[in-house]
Order: sequence, then C-alpha cells, then structure tokens
Amino acid sequence: MWDIMNTSYKELIAQREALDAQIKAARDRELADALEKVRTLIREYELKPEEVFPQMRSGRPMSASAGTKVAPKYRNPATGETWTGRGKPPRWIQDQNREQFLIA
Repeated sequence: MWDIMNTSYKELIAQREALDAQIKAARDRELADALEKVRTLIREYELKPEEVFPQMRSGRPMSASAGTKVAPKYRNPATGETWTGRGKPPRWIQDQNREQFLIA
C-alpha cells in the first residue's frame, strides 16, 4: 500500500495516471470478452436486431403493446365514423354524453 501522507502531489498524479491506464486495459479486455459472448448468443439463437434492441422512443423501450390496433369504442351513427376513446376526441363526440355513442 502507499504511504499517502509522505507522497507528493506529483507522485500521486503519476500513480493515478498509471492506475487509469490499468483500468482502461482491464475494461478493454473485459469488453472484448463480453462482446464475443453477446455475438455467440446472437448467432446461437439466430436473434434479430429488433429482438435484442426493441424500438426506442424517448430513450425508453416501447411497451409490448405499443403501436397495436385498439378496437373502436364509439361510433357516430350519422357517418359510421369510429373512435377508440384514446387521444383527442373527434368533433362529433366532443362536449356530448359519450354513452349514446358506445358500440354494443
């Protein structure tokens, strides 16, 4: 171990630089091993990129149900137009009692 109390500033800086170099070398070695393991698993299981890395939105993975179709919940009797009840309501249902438009 080092005797920090009797070590000069310059010696400590030199020690830090040597330690930083050792840390980088260890990381590079371990990273190479990790990448080889990942590549082996991808080949072994014939994984596709979208299986390993699901679509990202706002830095977060999308949920499994994101982008799936939702059944309509409301129907405009005059035009047959439908609305799922998600997002901004269409004009024909705004400011009205939605129960009258429910699809049975």
